[in-house]
Amino acid sequence: MILSPMRFKSFVWPHNPRVYSIAYERNIAVHKIPFGRHYLQSLGQTRRVLRGEGEFVGEGAYDKFKELATVFYEETPGVLAHPVWMTTTAWFAALELRQEPRRDYVAYSFEFWETVGEAETALTLRELADGGGQGAAGEGARWHTVVRGDTLWGIARRYGTALERLVALNPGIRNPNLIYVGQKVRVA
Repeated sequence: MILSPMRFKSFVWPHNPRVYSIAYERNIAVHKIPFGRHYLQSLGQTRRVLRGEGEFVGEGAYDKFKELATVFYEETPGVLAHPVWMTTTAWFAALELRQEPRRDYVAYSFEFWETVGEAETALTLRELADGGGQGAAGEGARWHTVVRGDTLWGIARRYGTALERLVALNPGIRNPNLIYVGQKVRVA
């Protein structure tokens, strides 16, 4: 099976890294109740982390590593397209030489952190720049600004709509259990 090459921003790997792992985490709150019991509450997923190792081989291998390092030094997240993992927005969090580089061989490791919430924040900022989402596509749209303690379920209940409808109106919210203070949620 031939896989598409891994890409991040403008950098395309000449061949895919040979080793990678993906770590998923979830924040869990433990609530104690009488008689020594407890219940668990999901507070949503935290970042997903993609780690890997690879080599650049052949004439110009070190130059290829320097191109990758240049992308690492950019201070912004970007689109990460991995041949197996879903395409996502991520920060290039770590880049390490695994040995002394040679002109024709460089072993390296890397780490990407998926952004959580930044995409929604960018969407909110775009909506604010567009006048709160009003316009041809947003005629009659109503928005709620999230305050501390809000949940999507609570917002749906407050505006007399189904949670599923709220999720459909807000495709930028990737995890319905995770919303942020100041975020704009479309309610109609």
